[in-house]
Amino acid sequence: MNLLPCLQVSLSAAPLLDMARAEDDARWPAAVARERAAAGLTFAARCALAAAGEVFEPDGPPGPPGMAAAMGLASAGEDVAACWRHDPQEALALVQELVASGEFTEDELLDDAVDSAVLTGLLTLQEVRTASDPSAAAELCLQAVPHIALAVTLASTDLD
Repeated sequence: MNLLPCLQVSLSAAPLLDMARAEDDARWPAAVARERAAAGLTFAARCALAAAGEVFEPDGPPGPPGMAAAMGLASAGEDVAACWRHDPQEALALVQELVASGEFTEDELLDDAVDSAVLTGLLTLQEVRTASDPSAAAELCLQAVPHIALAVTLASTDLD
């Protein structure tokens, strides 16, 4: 097996995602500005944040104001994405329960669940660069597919 296509996928996924986001910005500037205000991190920043999250314990010193709410939303989005993998109906019930608490909106939860799934898929693709052999690289590419597919599913979900 030729490892070059696997490396190309791992190297091009993040820039292509950022390019798609730039196209969205040009087409729908108001919607993108609203989303960016809520979460606008680049792929590199998301990877760095995820890596830092693996290093530091959540019991560390408190962060800047608003960080606890953002972390709560991120955690809720991860929970929705994880639940969706096993039982979409249960995930929808979880969304409704979290919305009923008044802390989050449906759109916030689904957007963050999409972000979580995309980030997991992109982090998996990033590991291709360090794969020991072509079979391991191909396996990592295949492992990223369900995460990206989940992100597409969540992004196209209409709760109405």
